[in-house]
Amino acid sequence: MGYACLMALDRDHVLRSAAALLTRKSTATMDEVAKAAGISRATLHRHFAGRDALVRALEALGIAECEAALDAAGLDEGPAGEAVRRLVRAIEPSAGLLAFLYTENQLFEGEGQNQGWARIDERLTALFRRGQESGEFRIDLTPVWLTEALYGLLASGAWAVTEGRVAAKDFTYMIVELLLGGARRARA
Repeated sequence: MGYACLMALDRDHVLRSAAALLTRKSTATMDEVAKAAGISRATLHRHFAGRDALVRALEALGIAECEAALDAAGLDEGPAGEAVRRLVRAIEPSAGLLAFLYTENQLFEGEGQNQGWARIDERLTALFRRGQESGEFRIDLTPVWLTEALYGLLASGAWAVTEGRVAAKDFTYMIVELLLGGARRARA
């Protein structure tokens, strides 16, 4: 195995370890991240110059995982409500990382905002708009609001599972039922 490949594997391991730790403890120090990854602080700094660089790398990972979940969910297939259910199920493995990123305000402010978030927002709002146009979802709740509600529920669900207050097996059911229960158009 070449040095570049080994470095990539190490970087991925560090990112995954950092994501797991920061999901449980968002205030973890770089020393704690290094320890969780089983590396020295110096090695961590070779990969990431500081916390901001680490958070930006985690952001890229989170966006990639979110976009992969959107693709896997087949958002344009079948009823919109079922697409939401598939999406929540597909995104569940990444929910902890997304919950951490959700709290990192600097990722969503100013000129430096990653365009990946805008792509994700567009795809989700299109899904909710499709549900409104098909008569599945209420039209008094905007697609943007439904998208924000989904983000909030994913983050809250991930925190509740991480803290052991909610069983992991209930994650998808509880989020989907609460979101769709409020979003479904009442039958006349």
